[in-house]
Amino acid sequence: MRTPWPGSARVLDGAATARAIKDELRERVSALRAHGVVAGLGTILVGEDPGSVSYVAGKHRDCVEVGLESVRIDLPDSATQAEIEAAVDQLNADPVCTGYIVQLPLPLGIDTNAVLERIDPAKDADGLHPMNLGRLVLRGAGPISTPVPCTPRAVIELIERNGINLGGADVCVVGRGVTVGRSIGLLLTRKDINATVTLCHTRTRDLTSKVEAADVVIAAAGSPGLITAEMVRPGAVVLDVGVSRVVGSDGKARLQGDVADGVDHVASWLSPNPQGVGPMTRALLLTNVVEAAERSVGKRNAPADLPAESDPHEVAE
Repeated sequence: MRTPWPGSARVLDGAATARAIKDELRERVSALRAHGVVAGLGTILVGEDPGSVSYVAGKHRDCVEVGLESVRIDLPDSATQAEIEAAVDQLNADPVCTGYIVQLPLPLGIDTNAVLERIDPAKDADGLHPMNLGRLVLRGAGPISTPVPCTPRAVIELIERNGINLGGADVCVVGRGVTVGRSIGLLLTRKDINATVTLCHTRTRDLTSKVEAADVVIAAAGSPGLITAEMVRPGAVVLDVGVSRVVGSDGKARLQGDVADGVDHVASWLSPNPQGVGPMTRALLLTNVVEAAERSVGKRNAPADLPAESDPHEVAE
C-alpha cells in the first residue's frame, strides 16, 4: 500500500496569487498613463450563453480593479460571419484596445478559425493566435516579445510564485486541447524552465503509470475525477485545470474538476478547482494586455532596456 504524504497538501491559492499580480499590474498601468499611454481590454461576445456572459463580465470587472480601459462589443446569436469579422476589425483599429478576446464558442455556422485568425496578433490577449504559437515554437530560449497563452502561463506562474522549482522536473500534462495541453509544453520545455513534459490524454494507454512517474501533474482533460489518489506519486504537485459541468442526482448542474477527492492526502501541493488556475488565467490575460501596451511604447521610443527579439536562427540542442 502506498504511503500517503504526511498531512494534507498545501494549497496553490490562485485567488491570492492573482490578487498579487493585479496589484503589480495596477502600478504598471499607472506608469503607462503617466507616459500618456492607455492600455485597454476588448471583448467580443456573440449571443447570451450564461457562462460566456458571466466570464466576459468578470473580465470587465478585472479591468476596473487594475485601471484598464475596457471595450465591449456584444452581438446577437443571429450575427453573421461578416458582422463578427467587422467587430474584429473594429478592435484591431481601436487604439484604446491593446488586447482583446473573442469569447467562444461562436454560434453554429460561424467559421471560428477564420474569426480568430483575423485578430491582430499583437492584440491577441489569449496568446493563441497561430502566428504567436508559431513564434513560441521557434523561440525555445531568450525573451518572448509576443503574447503567450494565458492559461499555461498562469499554471507556471502559480507554481513558481509558490517557490516550486520546475527545473529538471518530470511533468505529466493530461489533456490535448489547444488552450492548455497542446501549448503548455512549449513553455515548460523552454531553456529558462527546463522541465521534461509527457503529454497524455483520455485515450493514453496505461495513463496511471504516466501520472505516477510525474513530479508535477497538470490535469486539463475536462474529464471529471479522472486523476485519482491511487495514480499520484506521494509528494507530487498537482494542478486541477480541467472543468466540466456535471448534473447531480438533484438535477442541478455543478462544475467539477479533473482531480478526484483524496488527491490532497497524497500530493504535497494542490491547486484546487475553483480558486486555483481560473483566477490566475484572468490575471495573466490582463498581463498580456498590459504587456502589449508596453511593447507599443517600445516600438515608438525603442528604449535601450526593451527586451530584444530572439535570434530566429538559434541553434537547437
